[in-house]
Amino acid sequence: MEIGFLGLGIMGKAMAMNLLKHGFKVTVWNRTLSKCDELVEHGASMGETPAQVIKKCKYTIAMLSDPCAALSVVFDDKDGVLEQICEGKGYIDMSTVDAETSLKINQAITGKGGRFVEGPVSGSKKPAEDGQLIILAAGDKSLFDETVPAFDVLGKKSFYLGQVGNGAKMKLVVNMVMGSMMNAFSEGLVLADKSGLSSDTLLDILDLGAMTNPMFKGKGPSMNKSSYPPAFPLKHQQKDMRLALALGDENAVSMPVAAAANEAFKKARSMGLGDLDFSAVIEAVKFSRE
Repeated sequence: MEIGFLGLGIMGKAMAMNLLKHGFKVTVWNRTLSKCDELVEHGASMGETPAQVIKKCKYTIAMLSDPCAALSVVFDDKDGVLEQICEGKGYIDMSTVDAETSLKINQAITGKGGRFVEGPVSGSKKPAEDGQLIILAAGDKSLFDETVPAFDVLGKKSFYLGQVGNGAKMKLVVNMVMGSMMNAFSEGLVLADKSGLSSDTLLDILDLGAMTNPMFKGKGPSMNKSSYPPAFPLKHQQKDMRLALALGDENAVSMPVAAAANEAFKKARSMGLGDLDFSAVIEAVKFSRE
C-alpha cells in the first residue's frame, strides 16, 4: 500500500516514520519542504505540493496543526488537495479540528468523487513514535476498512464512530477532559509545594491511588523540575479547549471547569509558553500565586 502524508510536525513525522518502518511506501509533503529530508533519508518520496501527493497515492493522510491549516491544504493552497482528488482516491484527515471543518472537507472531497474519513488521534509524541495512538475515525466505512492496516501501525486501537463530525467531536471531548485534568494536577502540585509539602511525594501518593494515570506519572516529574519539552504544544491544547467550549455552547452544556482551564491555558500562552508542552500551564498557576 502506498500512502501520501501531508504535515510533518511533531505527530506527523513520527506517524509517517512508523509507516515507513512497517514497509509502507510513503510520499510526504510539508509546507516547509526541508522537514521532509529525514523521511526521504529513510526511504520516503517527496511531493512538491499536496496535489502531487494526491495524484501519486490512492490514499493520503493529513496531520495538520489546526482547522485553518486543514482547510488551507484542501481549499486555498495553490496545487492543493482538490486539484487532484477524484474517484478512486481516499483522503484521511487526522488533524484535530471541529466538526464543521470536517464536514466542509468531506463535502469538498466527496463532491470531486473522492472518499473521506476523519481520524483524529488521542495521544502525543511518544505514543505516535511507538504506534500506540487511539484513532477516532468517522466517515466512509469502506475507506476506513481499507486503511485499517495503516491504522494498526499507527495506533493500538481504532474506533469507527459513524458519520463525519463524530470523530472530531469525540476528540474535542477527550482533549477537554485532558486539559481540565492537567489544570487540576498543576494546582495540586503548586498547592503542595506552597504548603511546605513535597510535590514528589504527592506524585507517589497519586500513583498508588484511584487517580493514578499515565499522564500524571509521565508529566509530573518534569513539571516538578520546570521542564516542558513539547510532546503536545500548549497552544494546540488551548485551541482544543476553545473548540470544545464552542461544542458545549452548541449543545447548551454548562462547562465551568473547562472554561476555567481554558483561561489558564490562555494565560500561559500570553506568558510566551505556547510552544512548550501543555504541562507548562503550571507556570500560569505559579504566576497567579505570586
